[in-house]
Amino acid sequence: MKTAIVHDWLVTYAGAEKALEQIIQLYPEADIYSLIDFLPEREREFILNKKVHTSFIQGIPFAKSKYRSYLPLFPLAIEQFDLSRYELVISSSFSVAKGVLTTASQIHVCYCYSPIRYAWDLYHHYLKESGLDRGLRSNIARSILHYIRLWDVTTAHRADYFVAISDYIAKRIKKIYGRESTVIYPPVYTDMFELYSKKEDFYITVSRMVPYKKIDIIAEAFSTMPDKRLVVIGDGPDFGKIKSKAGKNIELLGHQPAEVLKNYIQKAKAFVFAAEEDFGIAPVEAQACGTPVIAFGRGGVLETVIEGETGLFFREQTVDSLIKAVKDFERKEDGFDCIKIRKNAERFSKERFRMEFKGFMERACRS
Repeated sequence: MKTAIVHDWLVTYAGAEKALEQIIQLYPEADIYSLIDFLPEREREFILNKKVHTSFIQGIPFAKSKYRSYLPLFPLAIEQFDLSRYELVISSSFSVAKGVLTTASQIHVCYCYSPIRYAWDLYHHYLKESGLDRGLRSNIARSILHYIRLWDVTTAHRADYFVAISDYIAKRIKKIYGRESTVIYPPVYTDMFELYSKKEDFYITVSRMVPYKKIDIIAEAFSTMPDKRLVVIGDGPDFGKIKSKAGKNIELLGHQPAEVLKNYIQKAKAFVFAAEEDFGIAPVEAQACGTPVIAFGRGGVLETVIEGETGLFFREQTVDSLIKAVKDFERKEDGFDCIKIRKNAERFSKERFRMEFKGFMERACRS
C-alpha cells in the first residue's frame, strides 16, 4: 500500500522520534510529512535520510528556533498536506499530526503519544510557567488554546484507529476524544543498556531541565540528605534554578554523551524519577541496566515499574514524600534482583514494538 507517515515536527531525536524510527523501519518506502524539518545532518539517519515534505511554517522567519510560537497556525498548516494519493496514512502525533485530511477510501492510523498536553492536562501549568497567567497576554494565550482544544476535539474522528503509548494515554484519549484505542508501548532501546550488577553508592536522575520534570524536587530532597550522593545528567532552561538548589552532595553534569550517561545509570544504586509522564522511557532504560527506580507513582511509570520488584513509588510530588521513599528504598535495597529488573525492561524492546505494531496494521488494513 502506498503509505504516508506524518510526524508533528522534526527538530531532534528524542522519545517520539525513536518510535517514528521504528515505524519508518516497517515502512521504508513511505513518504514523510512534518510541519517543519530542522533535523541536524548527524541525526537524519533515523529517517533513512529521506526528503521530508514540510508545511509553509518551514519558511516563516525564525521558525527554526521559535516554531512553537506559531501554534495558532499549526491546524491550518497540517490540513494543507495533500495526502490523496496514499492508501495508508500513519500519523505519529503528540500535537496536531492526527488532524491531517483523509478520505473514506483511505486508512488513517494515529499512533498517539498524548492529546496536546499544553492545551489539556498541562494547561494551567503551562500558563503559569510561561508567565501567562494574568494580563492581556494571558487572555490572548487562553483564547488561542481554547481554539486549539476545539480544533483538537473536532478532528478526533479523522483517524480510523487510535493506538496509544500506554493505558494512561488510552484513558486520556477516551476522556478527551471519546475514542477507544489499542495500547502498544513505544520502543525502548534496551539492547543499548546492558545489565550491570556492581552498583555504587550514588543515585542518578536523567532529564531535560524543564518545569514538569520536577528535577527541583529531587535536588531539594537530596540537599536535605547530605550523606547521599546524587548525579544529575541533562540540560535545559531550568538548569540555573536546579543548580541554585543543589547541595554539595549533588553533581550537575549537564548534557553527556550516550556512553557516559549509560555508565552512570549502570553503576547507580537507584534511578530517581519525579515527573508524571505519559510513558517514561528513562525509567525503562534504567531497569535495562538492572538499576531499580524510585518514581512518582502516577502516569505511565505505573505500567513499567513493578513496585517492590523493580522499584518503589512515592505518592506525592513533594520533597518530603521523596525523602521518605529514598529511606524506604535503603531499607529494602538488598532485596532487589538486578536480573529480574532487567527482564522487566525487556518487555518494552524495539523488537516487541515492531512485532505488535506490524500485527495491528495488518489487522487494520484487512478490516
